[in-house]
Amino acid sequence: MTDSIQNIQTTTDVGAHVAPAWKIEARALLRLAGPIVITQLAQMGVGTIDVLMLGAYSKDALAASALALSIYWAMWLLGMGPAVAVAPMIAHTLGEKRFAAPAVRASVRMALWAILLISPPMMLLLYFTGDILLLLGEPARLCADAGAFMHVLMFGLPFTLAFNVLRGYTNALSHPRAALVVMMLTVVVNATLGYALIFGHFGAPRMGLLGAGWASALSFAFSFFALLIAILVTPSLASYRIFHRFMRPAWPKLAEVVRLGLPIGMTMIFEAMFFNSGTLIMGYFGTESVAAHQVALNAVALAFMVPLGVATAATVRVGLAAGAKDMPRVRLAGITASVLGQLFMILTGLAFAVFPRQIVGFYIDAHDPANVNVIEHAIVFLRLGAAFQFFDALQVTLSLSLRGLKDAQAPMWINGVSYWVVGFPAALLFVFVFGFEGVGVWMAFILGLFCCASAMVFRFAWMSGMIGSRTL
Repeated sequence: MTDSIQNIQTTTDVGAHVAPAWKIEARALLRLAGPIVITQLAQMGVGTIDVLMLGAYSKDALAASALALSIYWAMWLLGMGPAVAVAPMIAHTLGEKRFAAPAVRASVRMALWAILLISPPMMLLLYFTGDILLLLGEPARLCADAGAFMHVLMFGLPFTLAFNVLRGYTNALSHPRAALVVMMLTVVVNATLGYALIFGHFGAPRMGLLGAGWASALSFAFSFFALLIAILVTPSLASYRIFHRFMRPAWPKLAEVVRLGLPIGMTMIFEAMFFNSGTLIMGYFGTESVAAHQVALNAVALAFMVPLGVATAATVRVGLAAGAKDMPRVRLAGITASVLGQLFMILTGLAFAVFPRQIVGFYIDAHDPANVNVIEHAIVFLRLGAAFQFFDALQVTLSLSLRGLKDAQAPMWINGVSYWVVGFPAALLFVFVFGFEGVGVWMAFILGLFCCASAMVFRFAWMSGMIGSRTL
């Protein structure tokens, strides 16, 4: 256990005589972020595989899944609050250099308790996905298909949330490779099940959209149990005995999980539902617009996984520094993560702007005349997505750096105002008043992300003492 803590607490003092502090921090961030980024991409790969297979199956199935997932991810993100609260809680404990095992164990235990408590009501709401979409004015046929899809997919929700609790635990202890290996295996499981159940291969029934739901739900369950086994057989992770006295409450830790997790979950919901609202708006312009939007949004989301992984590592690095009350290290970790994330997104933004047709071709058969309109719309959306890559990296790295400081309330309000006071009304204006249709949705994305990134810069500058005289 002591070795694990020492491995995590790589500080800028180590090797300072041979490299500037920012290089030391960048290496530490990348060493932690590398497996996290690959895990994020693999986790995103589960959804991407479904998009690719459903796109090959039929554009109607793809559109129905897109509408259903706009509701599903809202619940997932709300539940992710307690899951991601684990990492900064553990990092602060380790940064304080106290005997950490009881506090670490209690943090994980109470986060899992929170998942067990919130999953049933969220699944109940998901059961009525078809009715919700119908009330929102979506086409009746797509609503029926989306509802049937969700009746299967919802059973995977508690497993994927619990997996992310365990993943936060392994990341905070600088063992991100455990989750990486599990998620790579999960991609294989999901791809195999999807191929079998969507198209009816290997003797399985041809289930189409329902097959995609079963494949995802079963792969989520696999990911949780596989990571649990990995923790139990890895000595440095098993030594904390996170399931010791599992039924014993730790009310202060549960309160902290809720206090951090609720605003973190709301922060993610504000952002994700802003983007998902675009999917719902696209529904007014037909199946082709929804399908094109889903393709472009998936490509943008894949690129976003890299700065998100860097930002996740920044949560741990900032949390360790904050626990040690080392404000210069807090600033260094946050700024370094921000620069690394922006550099990557500048490159992907250029790729989206220069090679959109080739990228869209990975998702939709360009030789099928029926897909011409979908492809042309997706190309336009992807080029607009290139315009906000820089701002997206800036806001996520600084937001998760603030999370490392256990600053959850302010980022929640920043996201809420940026996306729902500025961005969403702008989308309605651009789409329904100015008549820009789908293009107006993506213009609103750019505006919302610009506002959010600008506010996050000022918030992190104040919280880290770059402006003012704040101390930990």
